[in-house]
Amino acid sequence: MAEIKRDIEEPYVIEGDILVDDRGEVGYVNDFHFKGVKRFYTVTNHKAGFVRAWHGHRKEGKYVTVTSGSAIIGVVKIDNWEKPSKNNKIFRYILTAKKPSVLYIPPGHANGFKSLVENAVLVFFSTSTIDESKNDDIRFDPRYWDIWDIPER
Repeated sequence: MAEIKRDIEEPYVIEGDILVDDRGEVGYVNDFHFKGVKRFYTVTNHKAGFVRAWHGHRKEGKYVTVTSGSAIIGVVKIDNWEKPSKNNKIFRYILTAKKPSVLYIPPGHANGFKSLVENAVLVFFSTSTIDESKNDDIRFDPRYWDIWDIPER
């Protein structure tokens, strides 16, 4: 399969799918390769609608997938680590276990998520070790970029 070429300066989604037959389901994201991944961790919230944001890294990149439930994930490029602009472009994604995919979050960005259901489980794959990440961990107020409302349609 041909490798997907992307602008790694912006987040992007690697699409997967689910195959279903009389035996059950197989979910996959065949175009996700673990190149550069040094560790992974899972994150859950105690309730639906809880926001965990904004968490940024200058050097660390991340990949995230949802293995149970669904979540809104926000990503924003940081222009000034001391006082970022509230007008920075915000990328907003809905990831769900019902449609496997992996979101790439490049270095130089902050990210956050809101669980949409109680059982949402997110798996993060990091390009930094935990020791490398400790020195590259910047936090912002969860509502600094407030993208978490869900408009009725």
